[in-house]
Amino acid sequence: MRGRSALLTALTLVTLPLALTAQAPDTTDVKQDRREVRHDRRELRSDRRDIKGDVKDVRQDRREIRQDVKSGDVKEARQDRRDLRADGRDVRRDVRDARADRRDLRRDRRDRRRDVHQKADSAK
Repeated sequence: MRGRSALLTALTLVTLPLALTAQAPDTTDVKQDRREVRHDRRELRSDRRDIKGDVKDVRQDRREIRQDVKSGDVKEARQDRRDLRADGRDVRRDVRDARADRRDLRRDRRDRRRDVHQKADSAK
């Protein structure tokens, strides 16, 4: 009996590192996917903050245009309209970027789930 348990222990000590090295790439993939998800969340928060700021700029420009039109200052109103168009472009660009970041976030989460399930299936 003692010989069998010693043999089993020896086999376990030899095969365990081999099994761990076979799972190492999967672990690396999962860690990489987690890092990508965190990065995408951070970018999405930044884009939302940018959108809020740009929307505030649009509101301010509209307010200034109304005031300039009431006071009869045509040149200033024209400049504010240019600023309004530029701020509108910024909003559209930020919304497009946020949409791309949401798409990346969903894709990275899906990849992460696949990697975790593949790791669990390969461990069986």
